[in-house]
Amino acid sequence: MTQILVVEDNPMNMELAVDLLEVYGYDVTGAEDGFKALELIKQIEFDLILLDMQLPEMDGSEILAKLKNDPETAEMLVVALTAHAMAGDAERFIEAGCAGYISKPIDVHEFKQAVERYLK
Repeated sequence: MTQILVVEDNPMNMELAVDLLEVYGYDVTGAEDGFKALELIKQIEFDLILLDMQLPEMDGSEILAKLKNDPETAEMLVVALTAHAMAGDAERFIEAGCAGYISKPIDVHEFKQAVERYLK
């Protein structure tokens, strides 16, 4: 079964993403901060990481840098998940190592297709 990690500090956004992904048939794990995410990544082999870029203490960019600089995690599929969709953000996240970008609030009609597209 496909393993997805959702890294999201907002409980409502986390619940929505996890619930939708589980309905779609994925095995989903949630992490509310970067420290927990990095701990889980050492324990579980995830097929996809949906990473909120605006996290407290350790933001998504820091987590992404740690993953990409570690040979064991450098190839992990990471997609940015953020509400701050400013001009150039998608390009910046991709340059940093993300496979792509999903903006929040999550569009329930497009979310499934977006996740499937990244997993192919």
